[in-house]
Amino acid sequence: MPGLTIGDTIPDLELDTTHGRIRIHDYVGNGYAIVFSHPADFTPVCTTEMAAMAGYAAKFENRGVKLLGISCDDVNSHKEWIKDIEAYKPGCRVTFPIAADPKKEVIKQLNMVDPDEKDQNGQNLPSRTLHLVGPDKKVKVSFLYPAPVGRNTDEVLRVVDSIQKASQHRVATPANWKAGDAVVISPSVSNEEAQKLFPGGFEVKDLPSGKDYLRFTKV
Repeated sequence: MPGLTIGDTIPDLELDTTHGRIRIHDYVGNGYAIVFSHPADFTPVCTTEMAAMAGYAAKFENRGVKLLGISCDDVNSHKEWIKDIEAYKPGCRVTFPIAADPKKEVIKQLNMVDPDEKDQNGQNLPSRTLHLVGPDKKVKVSFLYPAPVGRNTDEVLRVVDSIQKASQHRVATPANWKAGDAVVISPSVSNEEAQKLFPGGFEVKDLPSGKDYLRFTKV
């Protein structure tokens, strides 16, 4: 199994989905995409996760992020499952494609295999994996959860905001940061540069070391 992780180019696989045949690189295009896997259709945690992603789809779209789900069942199964997903969370619509992987080949190439969870035939099922892919088709963030643990969609959205903020400015986001909070200025930026880059000013934390590396600003 390839070790697809941060910085790797996501394989340009051609997939059967509920929206027809797609290629991953074409789907990502010039924006971002979240590629996320589920162990199986018609399972409890997966249904709640898929509904959560559907409920946040507009927020991701506003950030230029497409969604692409993957589950190891066929397209017809996915289409029937979508009815349950939308019924579980009234008002939400699954507007993004869900890829089929009945032979469990795609999950291997995307490093989404759970070593412990197996189907009735003894084949490994997908883990709860999520890759955020950037315009350069490289993985920017990767989440990996075991089957019993559902993802936190708020955290996925927070990470998207953080990655996009860092890509636009020479900053990073501190612990527990959320959109609207102050960010920290990259250590590679001198104070002289910071004054030009951040005309609104910045705050330097007074630390016992006397070093001025912890600088907060709003962007």
